[in-house]
Amino acid sequence: MRATNDILRTKLNNNDLSYQLLEASKSKNTRIAYRKGWQHFSSFCEAHMIDPLSAQPNEVAEYFIATATKPSKGLGRPLSLSTLALYRTAINCRFGKAQKDSPAKSTIVDETFKGLSRLLGTQSRRVKALREGEIAAMISNCSSTCYGKRDAALISIGFAAALRRSELCALRREDLEFISSNKLMIHIRRSKTDQTGIGQKIAIPNGKLIKPLTRLRSWLSVGSTTEGYVFQTMQRSGLLTGRSISDTDVSRVVKRYVRKIGLNPKEYSAHSLRAGFVTSAAVHHARLDKIMEITRHKSPVTVMKYIRDANFFTDHAGADFL
Repeated sequence: MRATNDILRTKLNNNDLSYQLLEASKSKNTRIAYRKGWQHFSSFCEAHMIDPLSAQPNEVAEYFIATATKPSKGLGRPLSLSTLALYRTAINCRFGKAQKDSPAKSTIVDETFKGLSRLLGTQSRRVKALREGEIAAMISNCSSTCYGKRDAALISIGFAAALRRSELCALRREDLEFISSNKLMIHIRRSKTDQTGIGQKIAIPNGKLIKPLTRLRSWLSVGSTTEGYVFQTMQRSGLLTGRSISDTDVSRVVKRYVRKIGLNPKEYSAHSLRAGFVTSAAVHHARLDKIMEITRHKSPVTVMKYIRDANFFTDHAGADFL
């Protein structure tokens, strides 16, 4: 993607059309993150009486040091290195849009990041995966109310299809194709790895433990419409609003039921469903290509991270003598 963007910048001479194309090539979440990063940097500049688009390299370096090491007034807690790297890209993009050289690309900022990496470490935070037994326990804690049926369907489908939270939110009833009573095909219109909207398919069997199709049908029976978002917000009376749940709603649902089964909600998020499918599949010796068929990862590198975690104690070197 970076190489493609560089080519676009060169061929279209950084005019307005080039940036419209570059913006279109980014996902919605990426655009939101870049806006948030620029706003965060602008708030720092305002507090220090600096024009953001006139900031000097040393001032940008001071921003990253301040926000990485201590809470800033009005800017919240210190940020992780991965977030700072994202915000650095946001600054670069904003200066590029203004057709200015970005101070965030300077040598002093490079050295600042190297120093912060040594000081804080570069290991990124990874939420824990939810295994199939934990998913089943969470579902058993869902009530028979409209809310409970929705949550049970959301958790089971999110796990069984290894969906990203954005995909869960965007899923519509017309995207569901029931092949038989025990087989479902989900059509993903657009995703992180399919920005052009070619479309992807995910096959889901009902299974014996989680029974995602059973949970889904129970939820679909709540509403009488045959179109619109699958997972909608509801009024207190249980009446569907027609509006999709948000990505934060998905995380809140996961954390709520994680707490109910005695786990620490701080260690889990919506991504725990997707990570949990990969981990569970690896433990049950599923082939890598079949796992990627569900997760739709373009590279096996990311998938292998979860598989290594799942196999830490399999054929352990010290198993026979410790």
